[in-house]
Amino acid sequence: MEIKDYCESVGNELAAWKAKMNDVSQKAAALKEADREKTEPIVKELNAIMDDIDQRITALARECPSEWSDDKSDIDGKISRAKDKWKEVWGVLGEDESEYGIGGA
Repeated sequence: MEIKDYCESVGNELAAWKAKMNDVSQKAAALKEADREKTEPIVKELNAIMDDIDQRITALARECPSEWSDDKSDIDGKISRAKDKWKEVWGVLGEDESEYGIGGA
């Protein structure tokens, strides 16, 4: 896969995650305080992961390095970690697994 195609693919997936984060934020805000406190660190971590991925793919697309396999591995690892956190936050929200709806999570 070429770097441009990879960046576009990850960028599209990231855009879908960001759209779903609005839903998570609204659902978390409606929770009882104890449950809201459980979701807050997970949501913050998810946002941090997405921001990092966004910065990495922006840099990759701009710089277009000839060797980028380490970057790809790092980004793919962050996507995997984000999927795990995504499942965790949906579990706290008490949502069905079918609601994950992000990047094969």
